[in-house]
Amino acid sequence: MNITIEDIRKKILEKGLKITPQRTIILEAIWKLENHPTADRIIEFIRETHPNIATGTVYKVLETLVENGLIKKVKTDKDVMRYDGIIEKHHHLYCSECDLIEDYKDEELDVLLKKHFKNKKIDGFEIQDIVLQIRGTFDKC
Repeated sequence: MNITIEDIRKKILEKGLKITPQRTIILEAIWKLENHPTADRIIEFIRETHPNIATGTVYKVLETLVENGLIKKVKTDKDVMRYDGIIEKHHHLYCSECDLIEDYKDEELDVLLKKHFKNKKIDGFEIQDIVLQIRGTFDKC
């Protein structure tokens, strides 16, 4: 993803958050690393240029970014929490062999799912979002 520091600062401000160096570098790391990095991978990446950032700070900032809709959490079959910098509607293709996650956008599928659940009318439950994680294996593994 081709993103500038100015884009990152703008996104943080749009959510009503104060721009801090920690928020900026962590959000930048998620977008640069792509492929839904783990907190450990984010910390490793950031420490290449900011060796003194505290692990606790990274986790706290990640939670703030999730709570404010700047990133999403993605849990794998192996119970590993990963972070997704793309907040637009999409699903995930998850390789159970190599743990790779690729984004999958399909408007036709989204329409089909919305219609299906609208027709089902699940009593006492209001659907806010439908996000699929489709498991399989990639031939590149």
